Amino acid sequence: MEKFDKKVVRKFDTKVQYLKYKVLREVARHAWDDTLAKNVMDIPKNIVPGKQPTMRCCIYKERAILGERVKIAMGGDPDNKNIIQVIDIACDECPAAGYEVTDSCRGCLANRCEDVCPRGAISFDHNHVAHIDKSKCVECGKCAQVCPYSAIVNRKRPCQIACKVKAISINEEQAAIIDEEKCTSCGACVYRCPFGAISDKSYILDVIDLIKQSENSKKFKVYAVVAPSVSSQFSYAKLGQVITGLKELGFHTVVEAALGADLVAMSEAKELTEKGFLTSSCCPAFVSYVKSEFPDLVQHISHNLSPMVEISKYIKKTDPTAKTVFIGPCTAKKAEAQLESAKPYVDSVLTFEELQALFDSKSMDITTLEEGVLDNASYFGRIFARSGGLSDAVVQALKEQGLEDFTLKAIACNGIEECRLALLKKRKGVLDANFIEGMACIGGCIGGAGCLTHGVKDKAEVDKYGKEAMEKTISEAISLIK
Repeated sequence: MEKFDKKVVRKFDTKVQYLKYKVLREVARHAWDDTLAKNVMDIPKNIVPGKQPTMRCCIYKERAILGERVKIAMGGDPDNKNIIQVIDIACDECPAAGYEVTDSCRGCLANRCEDVCPRGAISFDHNHVAHIDKSKCVECGKCAQVCPYSAIVNRKRPCQIACKVKAISINEEQAAIIDEEKCTSCGACVYRCPFGAISDKSYILDVIDLIKQSENSKKFKVYAVVAPSVSSQFSYAKLGQVITGLKELGFHTVVEAALGADLVAMSEAKELTEKGFLTSSCCPAFVSYVKSEFPDLVQHISHNLSPMVEISKYIKKTDPTAKTVFIGPCTAKKAEAQLESAKPYVDSVLTFEELQALFDSKSMDITTLEEGVLDNASYFGRIFARSGGLSDAVVQALKEQGLEDFTLKAIACNGIEECRLALLKKRKGVLDANFIEGMACIGGCIGGAGCLTHGVKDKAEVDKYGKEAMEKTISEAISLIK
């Protein structure tokens, strides 16, 4: 693979992201020129020219994998409705997962590992070294816990470690498979797979098609709805230049999804006072998790639409011919857009990774552009992008609506594991809170799989962006559209 240049280093965290971006960029470039059908087979060869492999055992496998990446960049398998898809032929380099005995085993006489194993999966050879029968092992981990030498380790694959909802298992060919019933489309496995063997479907072609139709027919306008976490992305340019870049791509107007967050905060606060307990509905991966793993708590999910859908609904109310494209850090938003509650309002979804590919497919250097203005929302709508932001906004919404008699006891769950713990406590009746703010990604939206970078500075950038809002209250922001 070609080496990173300085500009690329600033744009992406990893070479896997860079490779994914290059495929998206080439697919988009040909789509703009109407030459994709003719050149689609040549894209892998263009990305990896020559006869020597740079990433895999041979050039043929390398290009075959790139061919699969091209398919996903073009929308993926139409028969597979899941947003997250495994590239089988790319998933073959990880060691077998599960508990294994390492060379640290001293062949001790205590044999505690054998004693605690509930399935009799541990035996010893003539040197008294322990061995685990994989056909019997249930991966309870008790043997590892009692080994005095820490000689037994759990070699989970990166994708399995990343997937906190346990939707990933390994098939007989040693490739990862995704349980679509459990998968929340959060994309954690996509970002963590070191070989890029798991990817999210892209709808970049649909967006290009919308823009081209809009320019040719003049019958509708395409609106870009941008997530507030954009403030922590595209760090090599100014936010205003990103806004101008979107308009240069062909988007008619750029609107903050944070304005939808302002609308949600007001209605969520009111609903909370009426029902007494709620779980948030802003994060689609969290909502999906509640529905699949805690069906008895579904009744408590807020009935409000997410900020993405809420602002898109408003746009289409004011402009019935509008087409809306949400742009953010979240792969789960692609799944949410397919729900019946969102379909009438959201036409497509892009990640920040895909937006970067769009800019570069047009050879656009956004650092040379003038700064546009993005100022639709309040501070409180903008901080939805980070964990705890929604709870802070609900406090403000209660105050602004004169509902301060209601005491908010919120728990902001930072990542799906914290969400699980809070939901378990609610199920058992021991949760000391009346509002669960669920964020599937660590840090909130700023930790989404579709981010360009995943840095610790992102929370501070979001708060800084929020403080720059012209409207200092939620009511002020909403009053401008009512």
